Amino acid sequence: MSHEETAIKATYFSIIGNTSLAIIKGFAGYLGNSYALIADAIESTADIFASLLVLFGIKYSNKPADENHPYGHGRAEPLVTFLVVGFLITSATIIAYESIKNIGTPHELPNPFVLLVLIPIIVWKEISYRIVIKKSRETNSSSLKADAWHHRSDAITSIAALIGVTIALLAGKGYESADDWAALFASGFILYNSYHIFRPALGEIMDEHKYDDQIKLIREVSQKVDGILGTEKCFIRKAGMKFHVELHATVDANITVKEGHILAHILKDTLRSEIIELGHVLIHIEPNE
Repeated sequence: MSHEETAIKATYFSIIGNTSLAIIKGFAGYLGNSYALIADAIESTADIFASLLVLFGIKYSNKPADENHPYGHGRAEPLVTFLVVGFLITSATIIAYESIKNIGTPHELPNPFVLLVLIPIIVWKEISYRIVIKKSRETNSSSLKADAWHHRSDAITSIAALIGVTIALLAGKGYESADDWAALFASGFILYNSYHIFRPALGEIMDEHKYDDQIKLIREVSQKVDGILGTEKCFIRKAGMKFHVELHATVDANITVKEGHILAHILKDTLRSEIIELGHVLIHIEPNE
């Protein structure tokens, strides 16, 4: 299965899961008089649209290169990640606003059955996070990583809701707002996670150097090619699920230009066959002195 197929399947998994949970949380929060759970449902609803964006980004970023996009369309993926972060920030802002408003408004205690809804939700969202984050690492997908963190954020907001509802039920009258404070805390955590999703995507757009492991692997593979005596500069930039490479390789100074050209092509083909996540590979031949 290709990286694109793996990422698309993981995204469909997220869409189906988030849709089901948004419905369950919304009804349970309304019937159980729990704003923390309603806030949780709001985030899950935002997650549905975020996952749809991720799906679009993955499909678009894997379109083949064309005349106007010689390096492909991979940069669409971090751009989609920025939009996903926007959904997170918007949902966190709405949750925080409604929580603060409800804290000062007298209301009834949550219904105990809310706890029975929250516990399996927390378990399922953590499982979902682990499944999707594993797929994001396998595919080098920044937007899929953002989608995974949506699941983790959802699990945390559900935990906050669980704590808030438990405090409100145990403490009784006068502690009804514990549920709302839990929702407010959850909104802060969503904002915190938003930054951690945004930062790697920004680094990708800015061609930030953070691929030491890939450079080490490229050098090791290069040394296996007959005629390649060593490597010098190696620059990598990520675009979508692919890594584009510029590598300076040293060869015998006494060989012909044609022989050096042939070696460059052999090295390029070897790198792309052994490291499947590589996209464009530019080899610059240096004479060994």
